Amino acid sequence: MSPLARFTLYSRPHCHLCERMLAELAGLPAAAAHPVDVLDVDQDPAMRARYGHKIPVLLFGGELVCHGRLDPEEVHKALATAR
Repeated sequence: MSPLARFTLYSRPHCHLCERMLAELAGLPAAAAHPVDVLDVDQDPAMRARYGHKIPVLLFGGELVCHGRLDPEEVHKALATAR
């Protein structure tokens, strides 16, 4: 049995948009079975340079899904490609 693909949320502390995206993602039943790794962009200079002005940034299986606000349609598309 292969492991489930993971979501990665690039975030930073006290980011209300990041908190909202994480909560909305948790509210999508199709996404609930997949683990979410929340990474603080400020802990790594390369991540800060790449994602710092775009957070929140959501990836699934290493591929960009959306940034700024959760796009449920894009989440469902990403989940469909993982099947």
